[in-house]
Amino acid sequence: MGKRKIVYIDEEKCNGCGECIPNCHEGALQIIDGKARLISDLFCDGLGACIGHCPMDAIRILEREAQPYDEYKVMDIIVKQGENTLKAHLKHLLEHKEYDLYQQALDYLAKKKIPVPVIEQDTAEAIPCGCPGSMVRAVDKKNHSEITYTPANSELTQWPIQLHLVPIHASFFNNAHLLIAASCSAFVLGSFHHDLLHRKKLLIACPKLDNTTPYKEKLIQIFKENELKSITVAMMEVPCCQGLYRLVREALEESGKSVPLIKEIINIQGKLL
Repeated sequence: MGKRKIVYIDEEKCNGCGECIPNCHEGALQIIDGKARLISDLFCDGLGACIGHCPMDAIRILEREAQPYDEYKVMDIIVKQGENTLKAHLKHLLEHKEYDLYQQALDYLAKKKIPVPVIEQDTAEAIPCGCPGSMVRAVDKKNHSEITYTPANSELTQWPIQLHLVPIHASFFNNAHLLIAASCSAFVLGSFHHDLLHRKKLLIACPKLDNTTPYKEKLIQIFKENELKSITVAMMEVPCCQGLYRLVREALEESGKSVPLIKEIINIQGKLL
């Protein structure tokens, strides 16, 4: 137990309308005996998403002795409510700069092999210093000294690879399996060439740092004017990187072509999810 911020409900003001319930995705609130109740300290993150939806002004945040919030237990509740609720929960954490909790949520999804939903780019850009992908952190490599490294051959079979530079009518596009990869991905995933690039043509781009304004139209033309067998998008799990998949998906839809689209996600620990 320790002091932390947590929801307090004034029972005299609460009329049991339930307006707060849908806005507490963590499942901390329930209507019991005609009043909104906090059912467990474990599920309340203290960020107050429910406050703005109370017409009676019956909810506020207090600092008191409480059990620590448990993101993993909350995620057990969140994932059962579907992708939209999961997306809202992750966005909620990012908007409140709860980057540690956000990373715990991503770890949970990775362990359960649940895809990370796409979060709109404007959410990431509203966060100071960019997004969680910009946070300084140490990547834990247990038993790093015991790892034996084996040199691998490059699977790159064409040039250029940067989306800004590649011509729309490059001959290597025809009848190709295309890999569109976030710029960081090959540095993070040690088996990038073997697991992702093998027998594919490569384009790289960064949806966060590049000027992506011309990317969509260029991709539309590449998809429209070449016969591609498949398109794989390799991206990091951080929200700003997910804009790459959205960009490719929209370009493919607008091109009018029917091509299999595959999404591969890499976490910052260097694992392909």
